[in-house]
Amino acid sequence: MSRAEAQAAWAASGAVALTGRPGGPPLVPPGRGALLARQLAEIFADRAGARLPLDGSRLLSERAAFTGHRRRGTVSAGGACRLLPTADGWAAVSCARPDDPALLGALTGTGAAIGDPWPDVTAWLREHTGAELAERAELLGVAAGPVRPPAVPRPLPEPLPPRPVAGLLVADFSALWAGPLCAHLLGLAGARVVKVETPGRPDGARRGDPGFYRLLHAGHRSVVLDPAAPGGRRAMAALVDAADIVVEASRPRALARFGLDAEAAAAAGGTTWISITAYGRDDGRIGFGDDVAAASGLVRREPDGTPLFCGDAVADPLTGLVAAVLAASAPIAGGAVWDVAMADVVAATLDQEDGTPPPAAVPCGDGWAVETEDGTVPVAEPVRREAAGTAPEPGRDTADVLGELGIPVP
Repeated sequence: MSRAEAQAAWAASGAVALTGRPGGPPLVPPGRGALLARQLAEIFADRAGARLPLDGSRLLSERAAFTGHRRRGTVSAGGACRLLPTADGWAAVSCARPDDPALLGALTGTGAAIGDPWPDVTAWLREHTGAELAERAELLGVAAGPVRPPAVPRPLPEPLPPRPVAGLLVADFSALWAGPLCAHLLGLAGARVVKVETPGRPDGARRGDPGFYRLLHAGHRSVVLDPAAPGGRRAMAALVDAADIVVEASRPRALARFGLDAEAAAAAGGTTWISITAYGRDDGRIGFGDDVAAASGLVRREPDGTPLFCGDAVADPLTGLVAAVLAASAPIAGGAVWDVAMADVVAATLDQEDGTPPPAAVPCGDGWAVETEDGTVPVAEPVRREAAGTAPEPGRDTADVLGELGIPVP
């Protein structure tokens, strides 16, 4: 694939409109992420035996089409992540969860649990290296890391022979964007998707844009089970045993608190298990789409070296597409646990730097366009798809789903 093809795919994806300074021109991100997203959507549809009339590259900017987020330079489109200078470079730091201000206070040693954490974080980073940040962030469970040049990527998992997914039972334990997008695509291909949440940890995306949440969960069923109660724990294990595909986005030790073990469950039932993490199942770091993408090298550099965010948390939809392709794999004896790391997916889209930055967009009529070696391509705005139905309220289908599967209702 040529550089011009990659740049044209970025221009059509809607992500270019989300990249750059608020008052400046849109910028083309590096690498071939948009082109890969388009190809992954086509591969998934072919493997799953489904007709899905969607452009995978447009999924990269779809959330912003609902939220109205725009490009903000060193602040992520959604506002929860920032690119800040460290003593030896730059770092991406997220403050997305209710507990994050307190965790950032612990990171900086200020102990501030309320108010704006960013002044203290900014000051602390200027006196500490990226390595120091990474060490403390992993210890505290903060989504942050140094921004490094693109590295030679680890190979992504190779999918097994394909299978149609229509009628298969999917137990979706994931949250936010990457895992739910995988489950959404499986549902579009005809799978029966059951979203599984716990009373104390509902999907954080329920607090986000309701239209985007509805898009990813329309037509799914909702089960709420309490793994702290013996009956809920047994029901959760039985649901996993019944599922053809399990999608989750938790570290193994978090799953263990639910009484679940991916390898054991896959081996026992021949299940296809999709495990989505920031940096891999064996890595203790956490991360979200914006900080993982930036830390993995997906940033657009200004002439002075200042990094800018590319798109809106594109590590999430890229990973969701990879996960969907792997989920449409034929089962094997002993099952399969697919270790899908967002950082690996991002790294696979990036070429080693050759010193030539991607182009900036130029004015074109009332909008912008990207001039590639193969011609001029208009810069598309993020576009939303309409949900095919409504998203269920938490636990709406618990009794019905368990009853249909012959699992005692706790």
